[in-house]
Amino acid sequence: MIYIIDHQDSFTWNVVHQFSIFDKVYCSDYFNINKRILEKSKTIVFSPGPGSPKDYKETSKIYKYYKGQKKIVGICLGFQQILYCEGAKIIEQKKIYHGFQSEIKVTSKNSIFNKYKKFKVGRYHSLKLKEPFKSKNFEITMRSKESNVAMAFENQKDDVYGFQFHPESFLTTNGKILIKKILSAKRS
Repeated sequence: MIYIIDHQDSFTWNVVHQFSIFDKVYCSDYFNINKRILEKSKTIVFSPGPGSPKDYKETSKIYKYYKGQKKIVGICLGFQQILYCEGAKIIEQKKIYHGFQSEIKVTSKNSIFNKYKKFKVGRYHSLKLKEPFKSKNFEITMRSKESNVAMAFENQKDDVYGFQFHPESFLTTNGKILIKKILSAKRS
């Protein structure tokens, strides 16, 4: 089962729809977590949402508790949330990308997406990862072709993945493939 934590974003139900193709999904607001169902889930997904990762203390607690125990996936704010929990700084970027299609490139030969060279993705964010960023077992695996901003990370040892873009967006080509690859990835 996949537990999706909703940060009250208009895209969350698109995320639910996309993930429900692959497994049963339970979704609840970040401030109303069903701990019994969360404990039973195999995968936790942190949804997109407004604001900054520091605004979601409960999500940070869940990440820190379950890291290494369950597969964790972060999308947009969820991507930022995981990196924030790993000590990263999340900052405003000069250009706001909202409903913007960008080409991104796979930058790591170790990525589970290494057989793909590039994707077109839907971006909806005004914040970004401040680099350089270093955290044990985390690798930036995709970047914006235009600006080189981090667009995805993988931590295959702890089974933690994140997309700054929206794989469920109609602007993202092959979004189902991205989600399927993440859900079927095995710990290294």
